[in-house]
Amino acid sequence: MAFSVGKSFGLSTTFDPLQQNIFSSKLYVSSFFSKKIALQKCDKTNILSKKPLYISAVSGFGNVDESKESKSRDKLVQCNAYEASRPQSIPISIEFDQETQDAAAQKLKIGLYFATWWALNVVFNIYNKKVLNAFPFPWLTSTLSLAAGSLIMLVSWATRIAETPKTDIDFWKALFPVAVAHTIGHVAATVSMSKVAVSFTHIIKSGEPAFSVLVSSLLLGETFPLPVYLSLLPIIGGCALAAITELNFNLIGFMGAMISNLAFVFRNIFSKKGMKGKSVGGMNYYACLTIMSLLILTPFAIAVEGPQVWALGWQKAVSQIGPNFVWWVVAQSVFYHLYNQVSYMSLNEISPLTFSIGNTMKRISVIVSSIIIFQNPIQPVNALGAAIAIFGTFLYSQAKQ
Repeated sequence: MAFSVGKSFGLSTTFDPLQQNIFSSKLYVSSFFSKKIALQKCDKTNILSKKPLYISAVSGFGNVDESKESKSRDKLVQCNAYEASRPQSIPISIEFDQETQDAAAQKLKIGLYFATWWALNVVFNIYNKKVLNAFPFPWLTSTLSLAAGSLIMLVSWATRIAETPKTDIDFWKALFPVAVAHTIGHVAATVSMSKVAVSFTHIIKSGEPAFSVLVSSLLLGETFPLPVYLSLLPIIGGCALAAITELNFNLIGFMGAMISNLAFVFRNIFSKKGMKGKSVGGMNYYACLTIMSLLILTPFAIAVEGPQVWALGWQKAVSQIGPNFVWWVVAQSVFYHLYNQVSYMSLNEISPLTFSIGNTMKRISVIVSSIIIFQNPIQPVNALGAAIAIFGTFLYSQAKQ
């Protein structure tokens, strides 16, 4: 008996059913054991990792015509097996254009400026009030604030941390009236905070837009839309309501805040008129303003209060507070310069309208924090007046747009 392995078996002997059955059984058993031995030799990891196989026939497969069977009997059916393609991760990249990235970076920068500005201002007001409570000499306190800022900027220029501004005599001439108004406003605000609560001073100072409109209309002949004038009503009414309901009302403190408002309005007017076309701006502009204000204020501070009074007041404050009083003075001086410096830096990046809104929000943070820290008593009517004044300031900023 001879046979060949192919698509079918060819037998040369006479067909015997019994022999055929025995032959088929032997072939099945041998095939079974060969497969079993082959599986035992396989690696276990290959058995466990079940991967789908796809089988494709290259030549004919299935029933074949009798006439063609003899011709193709010697040909084996060729099958190709291949693994299913594994799932691969598709990298997804979201790209933004340069304009979108720049806009997002600018918003983040302005947000950081505002947060830093408000935080530094709150810290300054807290330490400034602590110093004035123990050392009631606002002229010297104001002078030390300007001196600390001048020293910081001179060191920054000398060490090349900050770029030295390029100035000329015309720049300093234009800066002089701005420095005078800045000095008056700074001292007046410090005098106010030495007499009344920090919250009350900032409530009155929220009325600065009303002074701006009145001065611009009366002295400069400017006209404003009707909504701007209408926004002054809640500002003036809110400040008046807060003033008459203030438990610790002091006339000097009230007048100091009012004078500060008027001085800062003139500072802004002089700054707009005199500094047009000047290349100095932002941080260096405020640094130059601080240095000139220090030169203006120092002789007046000596004449009003004097070194002898300062020495006695200093000894008394140190004996009552201890060494921490020195750190209070340093903190209020440094933080005064830092918060003003950041505000001028932010002014270079935003519009005046956005700056005025940020200034309004700054006053809210100062008022709330000072009430919490110093436990100042406040009546509901007083709080209502403060809210009306601040809301009027917000309306003014919107109407001025």
